[in-house]
Amino acid sequence: MLELDKTTFQKLWSRDQWSALPVNRSLLSPLSFLERSLHVFPDRVAVVDGDRRYTYAQFGERIYRLASALRGAGIRSGDRVAVLAPNSDEVLEAHFGVPQVGAILVAINIRLSADEITYILQHSGAKAIIIHPDFADLLAHGIKDTKIENLIWTGAPPSDPGLKGPTYEEFIQRGSPEPFNLGIDDEEQPISINYTSGTTGRPKGVLYTHRGAYLNALGEVYQAGLTGDSIYLWTLPMFHCNGWCYTWGVTATGARHVALPKVDPKLAFKLIVEEKVTHMCAAPTVIVALAAEATPDYRFPRLIRIVTAGAPPPPTVISRIESMGAVLTHAYGLTETYGPHTVSEWRAEWNDKPAEERARMKSRQGVGYIHAPELRVVDDEMRDVPADAATMGEVVMRGNNVMKGYFNDPAATEKAFRGGWFHSGDLGVMHPDGYIELRDRAKDIIISGGENISTIEVERAVYAHPAVLEAAVVGIPDDKWGEVPKAFVTLKSGASATEKEIIDFVREKIAHFKAPKAVEFGPLPKTSTGKVQKFKLREKEWAGREKRIN
Repeated sequence: MLELDKTTFQKLWSRDQWSALPVNRSLLSPLSFLERSLHVFPDRVAVVDGDRRYTYAQFGERIYRLASALRGAGIRSGDRVAVLAPNSDEVLEAHFGVPQVGAILVAINIRLSADEITYILQHSGAKAIIIHPDFADLLAHGIKDTKIENLIWTGAPPSDPGLKGPTYEEFIQRGSPEPFNLGIDDEEQPISINYTSGTTGRPKGVLYTHRGAYLNALGEVYQAGLTGDSIYLWTLPMFHCNGWCYTWGVTATGARHVALPKVDPKLAFKLIVEEKVTHMCAAPTVIVALAAEATPDYRFPRLIRIVTAGAPPPPTVISRIESMGAVLTHAYGLTETYGPHTVSEWRAEWNDKPAEERARMKSRQGVGYIHAPELRVVDDEMRDVPADAATMGEVVMRGNNVMKGYFNDPAATEKAFRGGWFHSGDLGVMHPDGYIELRDRAKDIIISGGENISTIEVERAVYAHPAVLEAAVVGIPDDKWGEVPKAFVTLKSGASATEKEIIDFVREKIAHFKAPKAVEFGPLPKTSTGKVQKFKLREKEWAGREKRIN
């Protein structure tokens, strides 16, 4: 292993590219977090991934080798490098190694279909991909139509001759462990592209910058209460908004990453005990799964701080997980805001309120993060709605954690930024105390278990069935996932199809989690001009509920 001389970092911090900056300014990039932790905590355990344990010195050496090997493979500043793998040491290393050379990371949702993955690789123009062998078939589907030149496998490569490439360990051995000058000279350079479903059904590439990632990571450090003694369990996918920037934030404090490749409650509890876990992030569905796995009298061996987002957690879930010895923080945001933008900031004077009321207040979306407090609820004319907890408007944000824009899509960017604010598409109210609360969605998006699902994309797949004449998809409440898609279908005259046939058909065309969980047959409600009134379908399914978001 390379013994990093302390003078190495002094040399890096005096590198020529910094001399162009004013003496009172640093280049804001999360890459500086790695350099500091290497300098201060070289012998501290940085990553635990199964049987593998790396100190910060070893972690840094592997990152520099990856960056050097990518450069040797022809990857240059501005090139895109994709990652398709579950939570692992390799994915963490890519979050630093790829941007080291000025390249842009494209972390892909491993739950997507082959068609969706091919589209993302095509749209991003990725030249290399770091991929787990379990997803070889998804890549093989359309790799010939992409610009991928380098395949790097995080396990044994498949036998398919069209998917040849070195293992990750072989690849990084081609590189040097020596730190080198960063491939960036502007903090506004993109550091990653994260793809999210849009209302058109096709994923949009959300551009994150070095500056935005740096500030958001620090915001998460503050909000979660991370310190150098923290031990963070990766229950949140690293591909999701770059793990809400915790990939960089945990590293910033010199804390320990504990990889969890998939949500497995038994393994999670085992790691919580063995690794002395103190922090995690999770969608409400994951918290429900953990609570369900635990016995009624179970208590965590130590205080665990959990940040949850993706959907408003039910008050009963909040009460249950906190009774196990956790402190839950509720956040809200979108891919376009680097993950969380708001937090239900807790006030000490609320501690004496009844448990049910405390949980209800904590389930509100709250106020802007400390580094990006700009947040409003507005009407169609961009006027603030009254802070009466009743008048609904659209939630809009701006500031340090709003994306740079959509990759290669200026029209969509302009629409999202109309009026000088980012339009979330979520409808909510402003409480008298200045906290927001979501009530409905303006966009045709379902958030199921923390994953975005475009209803238009699902409708397109349903329409492809030969027996379908008309279709409409809406989100309906679900106790486990929060919301799930339901399809309302009118069949062609003389045609027949069962609910199972429709669902199975759709599952062959798009990712399984996007397929309808239920299908109802019959005529669709329409306006006099023939437009389907989806709001009526939603009203029927959500009758008796105060909110249209579960």
